[in-house]
Amino acid sequence: MFSKSRINEPGAAKPETEKPKLPETTASKPSMEFTASAPKGKVAASILSADLTVVGNLRTTGDIQVEGTVEGDIRAHLLTVGESATVRGEIVADDIVVNGRVVGRVRGLKVRLTSTARVEGDIIHKTIAIESGAHFEGSVQRQDDPLNNGRSPLPPQMSLDAPGEGV
Repeated sequence: MFSKSRINEPGAAKPETEKPKLPETTASKPSMEFTASAPKGKVAASILSADLTVVGNLRTTGDIQVEGTVEGDIRAHLLTVGESATVRGEIVADDIVVNGRVVGRVRGLKVRLTSTARVEGDIIHKTIAIESGAHFEGSVQRQDDPLNNGRSPLPPQMSLDAPGEGV
């Protein structure tokens, strides 16, 4: 009824087409490029741990959770600033949740300052929620499109090309 295959027996020769392929090594040519991958259909948030300090700007179309220190601007889809985190620079995102400290301008469609938030800078938003206990020093301005560099679009009759014309 069942027969034993000779392929799996010790000492049996494997056909040439079944040799396993080893991954190519890059030891001779170092790469400075990093590509993170996530399972298709799911996008994982990038987490900057509490012991990490980043000096420079961060830009992604995904989500970032900051638990450490960032000295630079951040642009993301969803940005979460953890309780122990500090961000010194402008943050721009569709959704922003601040649990820690931000020193700089905040621009987002939805901005939420939790009770542990400490923000020193202006907030430009479409919707905002500030929990009791949050510390905030700066101005708050509502805009329909806060992600547009904080500037309102020019009226159609204005032109930047022709000096002296327009307003």
